[in-house]
Amino acid sequence: MDAKTQAKFEARARIIKAMAHPTRLFFVDELSRGERCVCELTDMVGLDMSTVSKHLAVLKEAGIVQDEKRGSQVYYTLRCPCVMNFFNCVETIMRTKVKSQMELV
Repeated sequence: MDAKTQAKFEARARIIKAMAHPTRLFFVDELSRGERCVCELTDMVGLDMSTVSKHLAVLKEAGIVQDEKRGSQVYYTLRCPCVMNFFNCVETIMRTKVKSQMELV
């Protein structure tokens, strides 16, 4: 594999790793419905604000979300809503796996 190809796959892996946590997957799913402030997301998951902010920072660093500060609140939106296509693919894999397992029973 050449250096350019290696770099491309490493970049893909960083994006996928950024989503590789149930809370961050929840945030991406929730942000697909519209923008949310950190306080709303904090209430939804029942974690402290610093933990929520760290999760959002991981998603922001990966380029999945973007933020906008308004007064004392920070609002997040999905930067690329096409990430939901990835979620649809994951769910298809889950259904296919269950179907295959059920055929063994």
